Amino acid sequence: MVPEPSPATLPAMSAADVEMVRSGFETLAQDGVEGLLRLVHPEFEMTTPVGLAAEPDTYRGREGMRRYWDSFGDGMEGVEFVARDFEDLGEGRVLNTSVLRGRGLSTGIEVSQEVVLVWEIRDEMAYRVGVFASVEEARASVTSA
Repeated sequence: MVPEPSPATLPAMSAADVEMVRSGFETLAQDGVEGLLRLVHPEFEMTTPVGLAAEPDTYRGREGMRRYWDSFGDGMEGVEFVARDFEDLGEGRVLNTSVLRGRGLSTGIEVSQEVVLVWEIRDEMAYRVGVFASVEEARASVTSA
């Protein structure tokens, strides 16, 4: 039987996971997707679901993350994620509410969409991201996993 981690080690790991996600948003804002890639696990996976994406798809690895960001270039400019809240969910998971903002290339119309992300951290990198419409849906995904 493997002993449970002592309570003294859990907050440090949890704080590190939240800080890793927070720094990912900062890196993206400062250095763009190429800077962000150093924080993305080689086995990364994210699926953008129907209802939250114009082109729902699954993105794998660092190349998948690059492809995700490249997909915005066809119709939008000034795309950014604005992180709002971070919550440690334990076991290497962080819940984050964010707003995705951008502007239509041909229309100039500004758009925004709130999303809830559940980040799974492995080896101090983003390993998996779940994309959800609500905090409740995101929490349910963690409890059912």
